Amino acid sequence: MNGIHDMGGMDGFGPVVREENEPVFHSDWERRIFALTLLCQRAANIDEFRHAIERIAPPRYLNASYYERWLEALLIVLMEKGVLTREELEACGAQPPLPAQPPNPPQAPTAVTRPRARFRPGDRVVARNINPPGHTRLARYVRGRHGVILRNWGVFPFPDTNAHGAGPCAQHVYCVAFRARELWGAGAPARDTVHIDLWEDYLDARPASPNAAQRKANTASVRARTR
Repeated sequence: MNGIHDMGGMDGFGPVVREENEPVFHSDWERRIFALTLLCQRAANIDEFRHAIERIAPPRYLNASYYERWLEALLIVLMEKGVLTREELEACGAQPPLPAQPPNPPQAPTAVTRPRARFRPGDRVVARNINPPGHTRLARYVRGRHGVILRNWGVFPFPDTNAHGAGPCAQHVYCVAFRARELWGAGAPARDTVHIDLWEDYLDARPASPNAAQRKANTASVRARTR
């Protein structure tokens, strides 16, 4: 979705401070939240949990640490699934979360299971320029950009439907290479590329350029005359 959680390509948030010898968890409560989130995947799948993180109110999201966001998302999911109530949280002295949006978009996304792959390594593709109202793993900064298929990872549940109770609609996931300048402009290093894993419904075949099409037609014409 187009929310605060999709921060790829955005700047102005200050430097990323690297912590030397950073521990896996900074305190015991982070370890417990990690374990509780894994346990609660019986009540909600990973895409529903990610969608809950996306729906944290922006001021709260920006002022929260990594595992504070996990806690907030976990509470959102458990309340929406009926496992916890607002009254129970208030009775414990906890502040109930206030999701910025409902769990499902006005129009539930639709997709179909795609067991056969549309693309092969080397195929040129373009990421669709779409703005779905619900959960998606198609980052904003890659929409409408051209790339090349590097490999096919296999078939996995489609997040856009799986997050909204519309079924896994499993389809192929591809590793797609994008030139840095295609994403960030002429100021990016010319030799850099970004590899992004994208589901099949996020991609279209890249149409051939007019020059390439003309060269192909000219080649065919020459071959026909020389037979």
